[in-house]
Amino acid sequence: MGAQIRVYRQKISSTTSMRKIFKAMELIATSRIGKARARVAASLPYANAITRAVSAVASQTEIDHPLTTEPDQIRRAAVLVITSDRGLAGSYSASVLKQAEGLNELLHAEGKEVKTYLVGRKAQAYFEFRNRPYERVWTGGTDAPEFSTAREVGEALLAEFATDFDEGGVDEIHVIYTRFKSMVTQEPTVIRLLPLEVVEEQAPSESDLLPLYEFEPETEQVLDALLPRYIESRIFAAMLQAAASELAARQRAMKSAGDNATDLIKKYTRLRNTARQAEITQELSEIVAGADALAS
Repeated sequence: MGAQIRVYRQKISSTTSMRKIFKAMELIATSRIGKARARVAASLPYANAITRAVSAVASQTEIDHPLTTEPDQIRRAAVLVITSDRGLAGSYSASVLKQAEGLNELLHAEGKEVKTYLVGRKAQAYFEFRNRPYERVWTGGTDAPEFSTAREVGEALLAEFATDFDEGGVDEIHVIYTRFKSMVTQEPTVIRLLPLEVVEEQAPSESDLLPLYEFEPETEQVLDALLPRYIESRIFAAMLQAAASELAARQRAMKSAGDNATDLIKKYTRLRNTARQAEITQELSEIVAGADALAS
């Protein structure tokens, strides 16, 4: 009986220590989610402004530019998968990887080859464990992304897109990330980045109609200058959305884990008290039995 009580005490102690860790991680995620949401909101004006500029160039002129023209046949696609570096965030990374699996199956069913690019150690571990090939991986700072990383990713993807198919290039680029909607809802999202599909992060109002522009220098040169910045801003916006989603998912997961740890502590405490009461009852019974034996 004493050994059973010691086991329950050890479980209570270990669960209490784990609850402290869960609570600390929850507080850290809660303190950082505000900054992450602020970065998402701060990135929207620039993203929308450059989107309107690219929209104006692409829609008000009739040009044949490789970044805005749909190819006759798409034979190879690049897929950028954005996950997290760390775990303890519930199903955050698993949901993104599930979307990636679905997109890969769809592209293969359409007869397209797939070249995969990864952001985050979770995606890297997933692909390496299953011996699946990938082209490049970027790790570190997924919960606080830097624009330099987004620029490097954009340059790598644009280089692949500018390369001919026979030399290993791609015909289209997809991005899979988690869109932050609220502290409760984060939605895995797939977007096609190239050929260009102009999508603004916020719907424009009627007063935001595109004005008529005259382009100087030539329209092709304007597109050559704008589109790399547009791609970088879209990738960076996706990384910021993913970072906010990761922190929200971790905060929610750690709160749930802390609540479960509290319930376990209560359960083990009741079991320990029950075992202790049984031990006391047994000791009293032995004392009474011994006294009766002496009296007789």
